[in-house]
Amino acid sequence: MSSINRLCGKIAIVTASTDGIGFAIAQRLAREGAKVIVSSRKEKNVNEAISKLSNEGLDVKGLVCHVSKADDRKKLFDQANKFGGLDILVSNAAVNPEVGDVLDCSESSWDKIFDVNVKSAFLLAKEAVPLLKQSKEGRIIFISSIAGFQPLGLLGAYSVSKTALLGLTKAAALQLGPEGITVNCVAPGIIKTKFSSALTSNEGAESEILSQIPLKRLGDPHDISGVVAFLASKDGAYLTGENIVVSGGMPSRL
Repeated sequence: MSSINRLCGKIAIVTASTDGIGFAIAQRLAREGAKVIVSSRKEKNVNEAISKLSNEGLDVKGLVCHVSKADDRKKLFDQANKFGGLDILVSNAAVNPEVGDVLDCSESSWDKIFDVNVKSAFLLAKEAVPLLKQSKEGRIIFISSIAGFQPLGLLGAYSVSKTALLGLTKAAALQLGPEGITVNCVAPGIIKTKFSSALTSNEGAESEILSQIPLKRLGDPHDISGVVAFLASKDGAYLTGENIVVSGGMPSRL
């Protein structure tokens, strides 16, 4: 349990937050005092996540939400209104239906990847703005990937979609800065989740990855949640338009 209460009185939406990085983010924001709306495409997953978080005494609500569906996104913001508004949007939902090099990606998979990973992130941010303008400390936080900086061969199209989020962060920060809304992006390295298991499924692959990480360990979802909580709090108030790599030192740029 976090002993920091930086987010008391804040209201947050976290998409794809019933497992892995998203769950850790929702849990951390709630532990720091925020009211958090948890969401996922599957009702069973939502119910299980809400049960875990509620058993901690955290103030959470859960909704089924497929971020590509306008009606589902609207339900998220309607729930935020019932809570009293919105201060923090964390856009975490992403898919990768096809593994392989970028130019081998099928058109259908390319469309699905960009529909969820980029278009839905854009629409969530766009639709959140009216509520965030009413907040004194509005925050938009996109979850990208180190692959957005340094493409991973097996995740070709996915890597390109994550690069797009880096640009969206810069452009939206420029637009929303005068409104007092910060826009930042967190780019995780290789984190121990179901999503990353394709990269770490055998000992040889994990050893190769670890050889590129100075801290010599894979990341934990809570390594990401702490950074997001910082960006969501007053401590991150003068940070906007930044893409923060959290990778244990795995190379991403100069």
